[in-house]
Amino acid sequence: MQNNKNNLLQYVDFAKNIRKGDWNAAKDFLRLYPEAVSKQISYSGNAALHIAILGGHTNIVEELVKQMSEENLEIKDNDDMALKLLEHYPSLATSLDMRGESPVLALACMSFAYPSGNQLIFWKQWIYHRIKQIYELKLLHYQSAQLLSRVCYELPGLSDQQLSDARVLDAVLKAIQKGLIEFVIAVLSTKNELVWSKTEETSRNTFMWAVQHRQLKIFCLIYRCHIKNAILPSVDIKNNNILHVAAILDSSSGLRTVPGAALQMQRDLQWYKEVESVVHPFLLESTNKDGLTPRELFTETHKELVDKGEKWMKETATSCTVVGALIITIMFAAAITIPGGNDSNTGLPLFLNSKVFTLFIIRDALSLLSSSTSILMFLGILTSSNAEEDFLESLPRKMIIGLSTLIFSIATIMITFCACLFIILHGKSWMVIPVICLAGVPIALFTLTQFRLLIDMFNSTYGSGIFD
Repeated sequence: MQNNKNNLLQYVDFAKNIRKGDWNAAKDFLRLYPEAVSKQISYSGNAALHIAILGGHTNIVEELVKQMSEENLEIKDNDDMALKLLEHYPSLATSLDMRGESPVLALACMSFAYPSGNQLIFWKQWIYHRIKQIYELKLLHYQSAQLLSRVCYELPGLSDQQLSDARVLDAVLKAIQKGLIEFVIAVLSTKNELVWSKTEETSRNTFMWAVQHRQLKIFCLIYRCHIKNAILPSVDIKNNNILHVAAILDSSSGLRTVPGAALQMQRDLQWYKEVESVVHPFLLESTNKDGLTPRELFTETHKELVDKGEKWMKETATSCTVVGALIITIMFAAAITIPGGNDSNTGLPLFLNSKVFTLFIIRDALSLLSSSTSILMFLGILTSSNAEEDFLESLPRKMIIGLSTLIFSIATIMITFCACLFIILHGKSWMVIPVICLAGVPIALFTLTQFRLLIDMFNSTYGSGIFD
């Protein structure tokens, strides 16, 4: 506490000069101690900018903002500073700081400030809407929406040059790249012509930018605009059309969130097919500066991913084939070696009329059949040519059937084992029940390790599609 008090004392004169509106004296102090621009200089946590705003000294506010970075503008007193700053001085929404960045660009870079920028798993999403524990996150999103609203309020009256100077165009493209649909909706609904925005380096428009970074919601949002047919045929500086862009494998795109090389390959194929379905047919055969059509470019840029996907598929199929073969061997032996033995006169099983024996023999047969089906599917993967188109549906379908039947086979083999124990240890439930409980462990472990992959692959293959 004492150290904090001493730190504040050195800024007493500085704070007093700002409060009085004496910028010359304050500027002299900042020349000696430039770090003071970002320090909290009062007991209430106010920075110099807070004091200038409260004092109504517009000239000092403007001078301080020029010397402050984005991080400095996020300094808080007891009352959220950026929003109040814009409420008092709306024109600052498009002003540049000392690094040439504007508030609108800063908003487009803050993924955490929007719901779409926070990838919460399902139970956290439930908590987000119902429990107070994530109150601060919701408050941040609410305040960010207010701040964005204030910024957008200033946009309609700006000229193209003013928009460019305030880096609003850069902000839109940055938000598209990050998938911040709230930002894109707010800005484009305020300034519709920004949908024509292009990157400086590649001259790619908003459609291309959304496809390049695999942002589904953003692309669908922009696709609804009435001028889409005029924008879709555009090309970049290398004469790539939007289908060329869909064909390019970009390591920085949203595909990095898809697990496994095979699923990445499938997702990229789906993107290409979906974009192909919404463009004019003449774009399919148009060539870029390298003389490549979109399909040729897709093949060229996806060679390595195809190899990785093929390797992943075959390694997974090989491992699962071994497990399936072991199950077939065990269950076939169990069907021949009947628990309890056979009647010496008739040759029929001694427990033929027992309900537990019926459960045993049915589950044994089901395990044998399902594991056989699983092996056939995995052998189909191992012998496949693994062409590009195979990753779209053929290979994933075989993997889904193979994994599903293998999981079912493991579950039934455990049930068969438990039924066998009931027959052999009849009347000794104190021994059988604990073993039955433990028998569920391998089923749970295998399911946990493979179920997520199975669900991802099923949704990716049989879901509603890229553009829903």
